[in-house]
Amino acid sequence: MHILVLMLGLMTGHPALAGAEATKPIKVVVLGDSLSAGLGLAGQEAFPAKLQKALQDKGLPIDMTNAGVSGDTASGGRDRLDWSVPDGTEAVIVELGANDALRGIDPMLTRSALTEIVTRLKARKIAVMLCGMLAPPNYGSNYAAKFDAIYPDLAKRFDVPLYPFFLEGVAADPKLNQADGIHPTAAGVDIIVSKMLPTVEAFLRPLRGQ
Repeated sequence: MHILVLMLGLMTGHPALAGAEATKPIKVVVLGDSLSAGLGLAGQEAFPAKLQKALQDKGLPIDMTNAGVSGDTASGGRDRLDWSVPDGTEAVIVELGANDALRGIDPMLTRSALTEIVTRLKARKIAVMLCGMLAPPNYGSNYAAKFDAIYPDLAKRFDVPLYPFFLEGVAADPKLNQADGIHPTAAGVDIIVSKMLPTVEAFLRPLRGQ
């Protein structure tokens, strides 16, 4: 009987099968650095874990992998892309570039690495969302202008969604950052997730036809 139902479903687009597909968790990887890896936080307090819970609370089943590596640059993320984003991944949230800006790396190198990441993911038919970063003021306005333009330029070029500044509402607020003044506290991560959630929802829901 079950086999017959399955065969009929395959032939007719059975609603039960369509429903099963709609509730199948979306496999998402967060490819990032310490900001998404959750440096200084417990695993369940890190950005990917809290984002997954927020999406599930909205009725969107997610299987989210934290592929954040502390200290990673955009070039580092590019170099580990293939093993950080396994086959079967449906979407990647790219959070890279903060260490490039902190170290004053040539923005052209950062741009090149992020371009390759997006290009390779799209070639694999994986949906991509970019999280933007802003350069600190200590390298001057010329550096900041070149660096800050990377993310909106790539989002427009590749037609991918962009959350303009990953640390929006949290950066430079001592109450929301750890003692180093750079990495968010658990409360800071909550704010990042709440602010980014509409963008991520709009990014992921179409993957299930919602």
